[in-house]
Amino acid sequence: MKKHLLYIIILSFFFSCKEDVKIEFSEANIETSEDADISINFPKATGNKDASELINSTIQNYIISQTNLSEDSLTNLTIEDAVKRFNTEFNNFKNDFPDSPQKWEAFIDGEVTYRSPEVICIAINTYLDTGGAHGNTNIKFFNFDSQTGKLYSKADLITDVQALSEIIENTLKNHVKSDSGESMENFFFGKDFQLPESIGFSDEGLIVLYNPYEIASYSQGIIEFTISFEEISSFLNIN
Repeated sequence: MKKHLLYIIILSFFFSCKEDVKIEFSEANIETSEDADISINFPKATGNKDASELINSTIQNYIISQTNLSEDSLTNLTIEDAVKRFNTEFNNFKNDFPDSPQKWEAFIDGEVTYRSPEVICIAINTYLDTGGAHGNTNIKFFNFDSQTGKLYSKADLITDVQALSEIIENTLKNHVKSDSGESMENFFFGKDFQLPESIGFSDEGLIVLYNPYEIASYSQGIIEFTISFEEISSFLNIN
């Protein structure tokens, strides 16, 4: 009897520890306008050391890559280092084109859009303007394992790609028709339907978001809608 009781206590302790893995977030901010206009806000994870370090490393490496205008592979840089490099590139541009009124801009904003015992979803919105007809906007979702901090792939999250694709495609058709009155003929540049490059989550459900140029021209802007969990839960690996 004592052995059985001890076994139950050990199991209870194991599962309670697993559920008690807590990741909290605070907001980090870097802002300067001495050279280029730069504003970077992103969630910084604290709590479980290994998981939070993985999440922070992934987010910070992505932000660094977004501000990198060269073809160099950047390693062992901080976001502060990346800001300095961006300003250096801008100053080099001003030296080459002293009459240009262009002031470069880099605005990056991140937020936690969804949290559960299984998934932490973080969206990073990047806007860069380094000249040209207009700046470029890109939104990317990162879905992390709440327990380990590892990044999920689409294959990790989706159990039935075909079924989910059909629902997203039909919802997209209705969204485009109601939003602009257009048909899907002008989308995907003559190719078959494609899932977005990244998918995200909110309390309302699955966030489907296509960035400019992903499936349509820049003038179409960002195409975004949400599908409820009730409609697609059977096709996902998360509850």
